[in-house]
Amino acid sequence: MSNTEKKHEEEKGIPFFPNHILKEIIVAFIVFGGLITLATLYPAPMEPPADPFTTPEHIKPEWYFLAAYQWLKVAEYLDVLGQWAPKVIGVLGQGVVFALLVLFPFFDKNPERKPSRRKFAILLGIVGVISFAALTIWGHYS
Repeated sequence: MSNTEKKHEEEKGIPFFPNHILKEIIVAFIVFGGLITLATLYPAPMEPPADPFTTPEHIKPEWYFLAAYQWLKVAEYLDVLGQWAPKVIGVLGQGVVFALLVLFPFFDKNPERKPSRRKFAILLGIVGVISFAALTIWGHYS
């Protein structure tokens, strides 16, 4: 027997199709059958219907949305302007801040690139970061 024939005999195994595929399909049917059986025998209990207009007290957003969440809660104190004012001011205020952040490079005419000579831009950045951090921490503990 030549070397190539030995190598060819050693490489023989079970064929992928249909043997391996058939075994995989059988396992998939068993798993899905078990899942369907468990779902039928132990159904999920019904909860009270959801009310889209009230948020439960214990619900809070993820940390990166806490500043926006707290801004909306602070805007609720502006109801002296009318019933519509808190939500409109809360949402539009965030939109205006985001628009100013996006448009700031177009309004900034300072030709300097050295940060030590761009005091106004640095001040705005620091105020923005501190405001975001303060609103996030306030939202976390409120």
